[in-house]
Amino acid sequence: MIDLKQYEVWFVTGSQHLYGPKTLETVAEHSREIASALGASAHVPVKVVFKPVLTTPEAIRELCLEANSAKNCVGLITWMHTFSPAKMWIAGLSHLMKPFLHLHTQYNREIPWSSIDMDFMNLNQGDEDVQSDIGTWVRAAGAWADAQGARVARFGDNMRDVAVTEGDKVEAQIRLGYDVYGYGVGDLVKAVNDASDADIKKMTQAYLDEYDVIPVLQPNGEKHASLVEGARIEVGMRNFLSAGNFKAFTTTFEDLHGLAQLPGLAVQRLMRDGYGFGAEGDWKTSALVRAMKVMSEGLKGGVSFMEDYTYHFSASGDKVLGAHMLEICESIASNKPRIEILPLSIGGKADPVRLIFDANTGPAIGASIMDMGQRFRIVANVVDVVPTDEPLPNLPVARALWLPRPNLKVAAAAWIYAGGAHHTSFSYSVTAEHLRDFAEIAGVEFLLIDENTRVDEFKEKLRWNDLYYHLNRGL
Repeated sequence: MIDLKQYEVWFVTGSQHLYGPKTLETVAEHSREIASALGASAHVPVKVVFKPVLTTPEAIRELCLEANSAKNCVGLITWMHTFSPAKMWIAGLSHLMKPFLHLHTQYNREIPWSSIDMDFMNLNQGDEDVQSDIGTWVRAAGAWADAQGARVARFGDNMRDVAVTEGDKVEAQIRLGYDVYGYGVGDLVKAVNDASDADIKKMTQAYLDEYDVIPVLQPNGEKHASLVEGARIEVGMRNFLSAGNFKAFTTTFEDLHGLAQLPGLAVQRLMRDGYGFGAEGDWKTSALVRAMKVMSEGLKGGVSFMEDYTYHFSASGDKVLGAHMLEICESIASNKPRIEILPLSIGGKADPVRLIFDANTGPAIGASIMDMGQRFRIVANVVDVVPTDEPLPNLPVARALWLPRPNLKVAAAAWIYAGGAHHTSFSYSVTAEHLRDFAEIAGVEFLLIDENTRVDEFKEKLRWNDLYYHLNRGL
C-alpha cells in the first residue's frame, strides 16, 4: 500500500552566467553525476531527477512553479555548486509550496594542494554532507506528500470524556493536509454484512496459513465461528477503506453497535499493510502512524499504534509495559504471532480474536501529536525495548517492555509537562531525525525526550516555545 518509489525529488543546481560557459558545463556535469549517485544510493528511497543548472531569477521561479504542480515531486534538493546569489532565489522560493533541502557540500572531497588554482576554487565552495541525512529528509518529505489530501475514516466518535483524542479537524486539514471523515458504525456494519462468503473463506484460510492458531479456532474447533467473524470484519473494513481511498482510520470500543466483536485482528493486519490507526477515535494518532509508516517504508523495524499500559518499578530500572486492548501491529513482532480468542473486559461484546506476540528488542521511539489550540505539537521519547523479566502467559495482548530515556521519572515528567497524549506511534525504524524533519516541513512544534533531557531545561524550553509560537502566529 505504501510505495516511496512513486515519488521523486528534483536535484536543482544554482549558479550564474558570471563564470562563463565552460565552467557552467562543468557545473552541469558535476550536478548530473551527484544526482545519479544519490538516486543509486541505498539511503535515498525515491527517484532523484536532475534538473538543468539555474542561472537567472526567472528560471528559478519557473522551476519552483513547475515543482508545485508536479504530482510525484515531494521536494527539491538545492545545491549551490558555484556562487548563486540568494537574491536570485527570492521570487522562486516565495512561490514554492514543496519542501526543499539546501545541500551544503562540494564536488571534491579534499583540496588538491599541489594543483589548486582559481578554477578549482570557483567549482568547490562547500562542505561534505552525507547520503543518510538526505535519505532521512526525503522520507520525511515523502510522508508529508502522502498526507496531502489523505483521507482518514472515523468509525464512530472519539472516546467520550477524553479531550486529547479530539482536536480541530479543519485546522488539521489546513496545517497538515489530511481530511478527516466521520461515519456511523452502521456504515461499517453494512460493509461487514456485505462481505462475500468467498472472501471470508479466503481470509480465514490466510489466518490459518500465516499464524499459529490455537486448536479451538481451527476449522473443527468449538470457537472457529469467532475466527470467521473476525475474517468477516476484516473483509468489510478492507472493502470500505479501499472503496473510499482511505489511508488511515479509527475505531472506538464505545461505538460497536451491530458488530459482533471489537475489531482487533483486522486492525492489526490493516496496520501491517500500511494503514494508520488510532483507537478511541484518535484521528491525530491515526494520521501520525500513517506518516511514520511512510517514513519507515523499506526499513527494518516496523511501526505500530501503542499506549503506555502499566509500569514496573524496580531497582534494576523502572520500565513501561506498552500494549493496547488488541491493536498492536505485527510489524514490530519478534516472533511468529499466534491467534487467540480470549475475554476482553471492555466493549461489552463477544470475545474478539487477536494476534499475541512480544515485540522486538532494541532502540525505538514513541511519538504523540496533540492539538495545543494555537498549534500542533509532536512530542517523542527515545526508549530501549528489553525482554520481559518473566513470561506473560495470562496477558492476552501483543506487548513491548521498554526503558525510557533518560529514565522513567524524567521521561514521564517531561511527557506530562508537554501535554503528551496516552496514545503514540511507536517505531524501531523511524528516528528522532525523521520526526524532526517532518515537523519542520509541516510547521509543527517538535519536542524530544532522550538521554540528554533534564526536566528544568525541558520546562524552560516549553516556556520559550509558547512565546515563540504566540508571536509567530501573531505575525
